[in-house]
Amino acid sequence: MAGRSCLVANDWLCWEYVTSRSQELTDATAEHVWITGVSVLVGLAVALPLALLARRGRRWAAPVLGVTTLLYTIPSLAMFSLLLPFFGLSAALVVTGLVLYSLTILVRNALAGLEAVPEEVREAARGMGYGPGRLLWQVELPLALPALLAGVRIATVSTVALTTVGSIVGKGGLGNLIAPAVNSSFKAQVLTASVLCVLLALVADLLLLGLQRLLTPWTRVAGTGGGA
Repeated sequence: MAGRSCLVANDWLCWEYVTSRSQELTDATAEHVWITGVSVLVGLAVALPLALLARRGRRWAAPVLGVTTLLYTIPSLAMFSLLLPFFGLSAALVVTGLVLYSLTILVRNALAGLEAVPEEVREAARGMGYGPGRLLWQVELPLALPALLAGVRIATVSTVALTTVGSIVGKGGLGNLIAPAVNSSFKAQVLTASVLCVLLALVADLLLLGLQRLLTPWTRVAGTGGGA
């Protein structure tokens, strides 16, 4: 029948759904961005001290890398269930779980970046009177930025996907739309929310790539070097 509503027909592609539920989509997207951003930032704040601890030697590296890897193997449902007694049904529950998942990527990349700093660079800085703190902030971390930011990009894209799992406690951003729509076979909502989730991951990755290129201009110079 001509003019039949795509909502009534339950079509996958339905602009009427997008326009009629625009506020709902906007709120879910904003929550998704907030949970992802906070999780990655907190994960980075936790990962840097752990990477510095792991750098002190195998005695510390083995347990730090082992525990963070083990955390990543825990299924999301089990992870949230273990955290539930401490945080209840809250956004903090989801953020904490996502932070724990991000550590395996962020710690390894931060450690790889720090270990890649040439020893002669450290010695030269010490010879110029740099103490441990100044050496870390002004020499080692800037040189470790390419590896560190690469880890942040991977962790961010991964967290965008994992945030949807937070829908089991009602704090999953776009996952709050995807899960019930799958159960009710609401095609337009499933597709629209899923596409928005993919777009968020792509936009976040592109923005972080731009930030990486801005903060590490020497990598571009090195990449364009070569023979005539």
